[in-house]
Amino acid sequence: MQATRAERDPREMRIALVTGASRGIGAATALALARRGFDVAVNYLRHREGAEAVVREIERLGRRAVALRADVGDYAQVRELVAQTVEALGGLHALVNNAGYSSHYSLEELPVEEWRRMVAVTLDGAFYSCKEAAPHMRRAGWGRIVNVCSLRAMTGSDHGVHYASAKAGLLGLTKSLARELAPEVTVNAVSPGYTLTDMTRPALEDPQKAEGIRAQIPLRRPASPEEVAAVIAFLCSEEASYITGETINVNGGIYMRS
Repeated sequence: MQATRAERDPREMRIALVTGASRGIGAATALALARRGFDVAVNYLRHREGAEAVVREIERLGRRAVALRADVGDYAQVRELVAQTVEALGGLHALVNNAGYSSHYSLEELPVEEWRRMVAVTLDGAFYSCKEAAPHMRRAGWGRIVNVCSLRAMTGSDHGVHYASAKAGLLGLTKSLARELAPEVTVNAVSPGYTLTDMTRPALEDPQKAEGIRAQIPLRRPASPEEVAAVIAFLCSEEASYITGETINVNGGIYMRS
């Protein structure tokens, strides 16, 4: 019989918060963490049904889970999100900043409001989440932060300067917090390439575009969300205790050709 929170040794408790976890890489990460023994707070903004489905899957794995709605681009909502996670699950030991989205604009067409929204969700949201989560990890004497970045942070983009810039900011955040939060907390980034999610599926399922994309990837295929999630979950584990400040590329080798 699984021990209750009050009966469990605090040193054995592992509680994670995954932002943007109702689908795609976030959902796969929440499940991968549950398989590694984490209880998980599943954050969502619009896709409540997806988040609740992830919660049910986690519970079937024998772990606790809760679906929590919050716009990570709003600091007040992030503060409440972290507080609700701690209240519902009893602490916070791992944070995966996965929430984000993609949109395509040339520089001249890019609305200033869209630039601000991209930065708010992708970069500000990660900063807000780290700011609120880190004190809980330090008090526990153990913590993991993983920021989900992108290939475009390193290559740039000719159709999404706002996306590439916000993701590049995550790399600076990762390295800075890795220095500041050591030795109790490790901070790393995972940088996926093309991954079969709702964000990229239209391009990857278009016969003409897909052929060109696959030709750029040495492994000749996109990643599955589960392949990216496996790396994130590893970085949240005890086995990754001597890795911090790093960016792990999960892109099938495409970066070598970019």
